[in-house]
Amino acid sequence: MPEPRALPEVVRFDPARRSVIERSLRRGQLRRVRQGVYLPAVVDDGGPALRRQRRVLEKAAAVAATLRSDVVFSHETAALIHGLALYRLADEVHVTQRTKPRVRKRWDPDLRRHAVPLPDRDRTVVRGRAVTTIERTLVDCARWLPGPQALVIADSALRAGADLRRVGRILAEAAGRPGVRQARWVVDLADARAESPGESLVRWHLLDHGLAAPDLAVPVATRRGTSWIDLGWPDLRVGIEFDGAVKYSGGDYGDPHERLVAEKMRHDALVEAGWFILRVTWADLGDPAALVGRVRTALAEAGRRRRLVSAK
Repeated sequence: MPEPRALPEVVRFDPARRSVIERSLRRGQLRRVRQGVYLPAVVDDGGPALRRQRRVLEKAAAVAATLRSDVVFSHETAALIHGLALYRLADEVHVTQRTKPRVRKRWDPDLRRHAVPLPDRDRTVVRGRAVTTIERTLVDCARWLPGPQALVIADSALRAGADLRRVGRILAEAAGRPGVRQARWVVDLADARAESPGESLVRWHLLDHGLAAPDLAVPVATRRGTSWIDLGWPDLRVGIEFDGAVKYSGGDYGDPHERLVAEKMRHDALVEAGWFILRVTWADLGDPAALVGRVRTALAEAGRRRRLVSAK
């Protein structure tokens, strides 16, 4: 299950503490994130994605401290707070409110306001913050985000326990509005068995290029026991394994060398069981056409082999 993300505690400007705040700013102990709102300095650790998530959470905390209207965090910001998986998170905060804001976006470029009705059933509280429910968040993101990003969130939402019946009701109520057709397709593709954003993205690109839908979490009997392949076509014995690389790079997953050896033995057992395994990395996702070409070739070759066997 995903771990909800908390917004950091902010320091509000107080005229009585002006000198203390200004001194802390000069010393680098505080930094300004929004007019009249400050946060303690942090160590800039983690990769680009984690840094982007932290920046958005900080901006959301500043927004929560300054907005007086009845707003609910929504869209990607709600997905972030719920702890869902994200891909190419935008560097802005999304809120939904009942009335149209009087403030123009150019006056507040880090804040995206959505003035739409939000039933109470689509609201919840996570870590003390008002956010849209996972089901409403899934639909909002599926309507407005590019397909690959939307599917990453939808898969993650289903893993987190999103109720597809509630999702269906929200979609039905939004019939005829912008983005609903894409949202229905994303929801139809979403699958809780996708265990990582990489697997979701691979699946999106395959289907977007017209390939047959692969199965997920495919069990394969080998001499070393049952192995589970991320994506695959059991009838052709072609599988895809997404390697995020992180599992081989540090101690959180055990000794990297031992992990590599174990993975090599697992791969050999799958090949001996008659499977052709394609390894896909984040770098491969940078060229979807080349990735799809590799998969298409593997499927065509597997189909040819099966026909030859059947003809004997």
